[in-house]
Amino acid sequence: MSPLRWWWLQRRLRDVQLLVLDVDGVLTDGGLWFSADGQLLKRFDVRDGLGIRLLQTAGLEIAFLSGGQGGATEVRARQLGIRHCLVGIKDKPMALSALQRQLEVSQAQTAFLGDDLNDLAVRPVVGLLFAPADACRPVRRGADAVLHHRGGHGAVRELAERLLQARGRWQMLSRKGWRDRND
Repeated sequence: MSPLRWWWLQRRLRDVQLLVLDVDGVLTDGGLWFSADGQLLKRFDVRDGLGIRLLQTAGLEIAFLSGGQGGATEVRARQLGIRHCLVGIKDKPMALSALQRQLEVSQAQTAFLGDDLNDLAVRPVVGLLFAPADACRPVRRGADAVLHHRGGHGAVRELAERLLQARGRWQMLSRKGWRDRND
């Protein structure tokens, strides 16, 4: 990323009040595992969980927005204290706009991390769109920045660190550490 582009992005990251995360392909690697009795299982990265907790401590509102269902997402949201876990959503831009109105957060104050075509549809209603390294090509092209990490393997944590750096909070955390639990 060019220095000018990074400077622009840093300025925009400071204004983010709401971070909305897709689930499958962002918080997970996109794989769906089923137990012998047909129960859906998903793998979440614990470092992404800590990144979310750090952002919550910094005052950001975090929301999950997923077209998928299955229960594992809701369990993860409860573990992390996510108040807005929207699953089974067919029209992501409409659901996201409703959430912004409910929270009184503007489009410019909203960032979204997504990996596939149904995530690209939110572009007109967010200030910043991010993509994990393994997002589909159209999402990578339409994103304000493509992260180095893949979905389910640290992409959320990477974005959390960037948000915290933009707010001047990352340096202290990386020097003194975190004393609370790691989810």
